[in-house]
Amino acid sequence: MAGNANRGRGGRGGRRIATTLAALAAVGLTAGLTTGCDAVDKALDCVQTADTIADSVTALQQAAENAANDPTQLDESLATIDKNLDKIGDKTDNADVNKAVDDLDQAVSNVRTSIKNGDNTPDISPVTDAAGELTKVCTS
Repeated sequence: MAGNANRGRGGRGGRRIATTLAALAAVGLTAGLTTGCDAVDKALDCVQTADTIADSVTALQQAAENAANDPTQLDESLATIDKNLDKIGDKTDNADVNKAVDDLDQAVSNVRTSIKNGDNTPDISPVTDAAGELTKVCTS
């Protein structure tokens, strides 16, 4: 009878170990999938925000062309880009994306300075170039 009791405990103990190992494997797999999904979500956020910034840069180009008629459009377009840069900067810890965001932020700041100094037709090509770089970094 003592032999049966030991066999019974060994069987249950083996099942407990197998169940515990299965549970640990499931937790590990879930953590891996969650991390993978987080990375995908961040990448999608980056692409979507970069796309929005590209639209804002297009609006900025149009505003620059019409600056003589309505100089407030330039400021509104720059403000929109700033807002979108804040969104993407908050959502990523990728060094390349952060550099591209910083470069675009600096380009926007330079255009603002030009406008403040009385330039009604500022060179916005650095903004366009930096936005292109951000899009490239987000999609690679």
